[in-house]
Amino acid sequence: QLQASGGGLVQAGGSLRLSCVASGFSFDDYSVEWFRQVPGKEREGVSCISSGDGSTYYEGSVKGRFTISSDNAKNTVYLQMNSLKPEDTAVYYCAAILFDCEGYDEPERRPTDEYDYWGQGTEVTVSS
Repeated sequence: QLQASGGGLVQAGGSLRLSCVASGFSFDDYSVEWFRQVPGKEREGVSCISSGDGSTYYEGSVKGRFTISSDNAKNTVYLQMNSLKPEDTAVYYCAAILFDCEGYDEPERRPTDEYDYWGQGTEVTVSS
């Protein structure tokens, strides 16, 4: 299971840190990706951290503002979100997969049903 938390209401320019905690399995072998979704749109990946070498990847709109990190001792992955914008408003989900992150340079994304675990989502609202 994955448990996502840390969402909330913040003003534009503010910060939030999301947490994704795994239970029942270890993140050691899994890459973890953060997604977000707004009503009427597809879920989109925004950041991923690969198992093994810990390589990190960011979607263009969050690059330079979001930082993904992991604490394997706590079985937790974080998403530090700074300089938040109203367009970052969404429900954020974390997901784990046994394969490496694919990055965001290619137009096609890995199907969401390929992920092994999903968190329940945490809502982020950024007011202008």
